[in-house]
Amino acid sequence: MTDRKIIYLINPISGTSRKEGIRKLIERETTAQGIPFLIENTNASGNYEHIKDWVLREQYTDIVMVGGDGTVNQVTQALHDLPVRFGIIPVGSGNGLARAAGIPMKPQQSLALVFTGTPRKVDAFRINDHFSCMLSGIGFDAQVAHDFASKASRGLMTYTQQSIINYFKAHPYQFQIVLDNFSFFTDAFFISIANSNQFGNNVTIAPQASLNDGLLDIVIVQKMNKARLPFAILQQIRGNNKLQQLVEDMTGKNILYFQTPSLTIRNLKHAPLHIDGEPRETTEEFSIQILKDCFTLIQA
Repeated sequence: MTDRKIIYLINPISGTSRKEGIRKLIERETTAQGIPFLIENTNASGNYEHIKDWVLREQYTDIVMVGGDGTVNQVTQALHDLPVRFGIIPVGSGNGLARAAGIPMKPQQSLALVFTGTPRKVDAFRINDHFSCMLSGIGFDAQVAHDFASKASRGLMTYTQQSIINYFKAHPYQFQIVLDNFSFFTDAFFISIANSNQFGNNVTIAPQASLNDGLLDIVIVQKMNKARLPFAILQQIRGNNKLQQLVEDMTGKNILYFQTPSLTIRNLKHAPLHIDGEPRETTEEFSIQILKDCFTLIQA
């Protein structure tokens, strides 16, 4: 027997996987563990007050999210202040946080990790009034997210197709970056604000990012000849660009890569915004702050 009690929240439309098989897997394996459990669907509104009531009244110890990055964002945003551990069974298109945490992509293995993994604190961050626990961005990658969200079919193939289409249309946006006692202007194709290290699918745009260091990894892909753009991004993904202190000559850098617990980004040309891969309405200024030790995630 165990003192654990689990609520599974399944996103019925996330990714491309069939959920009925996962539901049966959860029922079989959790019963075999002797753990009391409940299975519910997520909801588009993000209202989980009833889940809060169940957790507090019935003393549930774990909330396991079956979905993609959007599901993880929605659920942790609503429930991160509860005294529970979170788990992920990743079935989305990118699964950025799950990959960064070493969670397996196969449902049977990720469910096994829920039972045996190590709970660790994870940071999150806030962009104005938006909650983010993985990676958010302004500019080119956000436009891809907006276009991807409008497509009937989702998955890596669709995301790659939209990335290629937007590459040919991409243009730099004007930003002002404001840090403590330091600010600068830049023309950039996009800016990534990262707590996890990747967009998803192991595309590690912020290779030095840690889920629990109290710092955000900021990646600014500056204006350059567009023919050089894919090669510059590939260098960043491969980890060839070292973290900078921003005392170097920034004008000679294709990509700026640095860490900070907070910053302000003035979005002078209204570049589009995404939060953890989901499109959001943009604005003229973003105030961004780390949320240290925001929730507990079961990890490898």
